[in-house]
Amino acid sequence: MMSAPSIGRPVRHGARFPRAVAAAAPELVGTVSQVLGLSVEVAGLPGAVGDLVRIDAGGPAGTLAEVVAATPTALRCMPLAPVEGLRVGLHARATGNALTVPTGPRLLGRVLDGLGRPMDGRPLAQPGSPIPRVPVAGSAPDALDRMRVDTPLSLGVRAMDTLITVGRGQRMGLFAGSGVGKSSLLSMIARGTDAQVSVIALIGERGREVREFIEDDLGPDGLARSVVVVATSDQPAMVRLRAAFVATRIAEEFRAGGGDVVLMMDSLTRVAMAQREIGLSVGEPPATRGYPPSTFSVLAQLLERAGTAARGSVTGIYTVLVEGDDHNEPVADAARSILDGHVVLTRELATAGHFPAIDVLGSVSRVASRVTNPAQQSLALRLRRVLAARRRAQDLLDVGAYAAGSDPLVDAAVTHAGAIDAFLRQDLDAPDGTAVAWEGLERLVAQLEVS
Repeated sequence: MMSAPSIGRPVRHGARFPRAVAAAAPELVGTVSQVLGLSVEVAGLPGAVGDLVRIDAGGPAGTLAEVVAATPTALRCMPLAPVEGLRVGLHARATGNALTVPTGPRLLGRVLDGLGRPMDGRPLAQPGSPIPRVPVAGSAPDALDRMRVDTPLSLGVRAMDTLITVGRGQRMGLFAGSGVGKSSLLSMIARGTDAQVSVIALIGERGREVREFIEDDLGPDGLARSVVVVATSDQPAMVRLRAAFVATRIAEEFRAGGGDVVLMMDSLTRVAMAQREIGLSVGEPPATRGYPPSTFSVLAQLLERAGTAARGSVTGIYTVLVEGDDHNEPVADAARSILDGHVVLTRELATAGHFPAIDVLGSVSRVASRVTNPAQQSLALRLRRVLAARRRAQDLLDVGAYAAGSDPLVDAAVTHAGAIDAFLRQDLDAPDGTAVAWEGLERLVAQLEVS
């Protein structure tokens, strides 16, 4: 005889068999109600911004799309694959998850796509040893929890290590037009920095250049301590945008373990362009040069996630492609206001064969005075004064109207022009250590004989 259950202690079969209850629950299926431009509208599904939706198209696995806006009647999504083949009436299902990315030291030496999937033909996880994954969404460290930026970071580039000194946890921008050497400078930094880990995001790059960068510019030694995230220019806007956040999230996890990381992104402008495509596709109004308001909000959210935390640091180096060499265009202006300094690369120096094509006088590091000592600051200032004096007198020098002896600083610049250029120029495959760079600057300033 079976005894009756005790009063007050109901049997909760759902608690005993959660998987069975979940499997028996009805599945809610929505439908694609509109495909317009780059966006897809899905009706009949609940969801929040950032959720993933799976559309029954593009193969057995379907096509993933991310929710970027919600209306009372539908979800507006951006596919994470080309929109070809999508049509009205296709079924769509909520995954219940947001995008996640792999993390950890097993990523070193690997090349990932914009969604964090391996591109080099090898699996990330090993049998019986899954790789940790975290949501791509994150937040910047609290302002009062951040450590102060007070330690220099060697980049292996003489001009930057001495005259535009970067600190651990600083965020710097490399501003230049196309074809001036931004990517080459990043490759120098990747090989020459003394940071423990480099995370490199190639956003909107030409497909041809990716393998060249990895094999020639980065090389086996550089790749061994790097994680490379790639989203080429032909990929959907959502993938290009997410690639920036995937790389940032991977860098954050290394920082959370107490590491000092260099996060290099080429380029921030193409991230802004991807957000412009997304914003306009979901109905945002265009503002300055067609960029919707969300573009500048996304840039701030992305850049603020780099920097120091309670422990560890992410030093962010972001290239900014200035359209038509206009350094006051909207993205460059917004980035400059958020970053902790900027390095300007000029076409005049590049066409003259001066590499890296850094305009020292036009570049500034906002933390240089906090990460260098007074003697180093004096050396940098003395060389800057000589360079500034020569720039002021350049028109007179060009027409032969300058009278020697008129200005000791100009005289020093003219007399030792070869030594100054030799110090500021550097072979791409010959990074220098910080100590060597400062010793070279000290010898150069002693030759100039200026106080």
